Amino acid sequence: MPEQLCPECGATLFYDSPTKRYACKGCGLYVTKDELVNIKDKLRQGTDEYRKRKQQQSEYLEWWLSAKK
Repeated sequence: MPEQLCPECGATLFYDSPTKRYACKGCGLYVTKDELVNIKDKLRQGTDEYRKRKQQQSEYLEWWLSAKK
């Protein structure tokens, strides 16, 4: 299984088998697997929206600069 990284600080997450939770020694994040998946999905969604907005801005700028006035 690949090493899990903390979505908050990027440190390595350690699995605590008695409690079935992931713990981060860097920032103290302590979550279940489902909570970890939800956090990562929210971060990914925010990144996708940011990329989409930047792409739209880039396309608009390209159109604006190429328009013959």
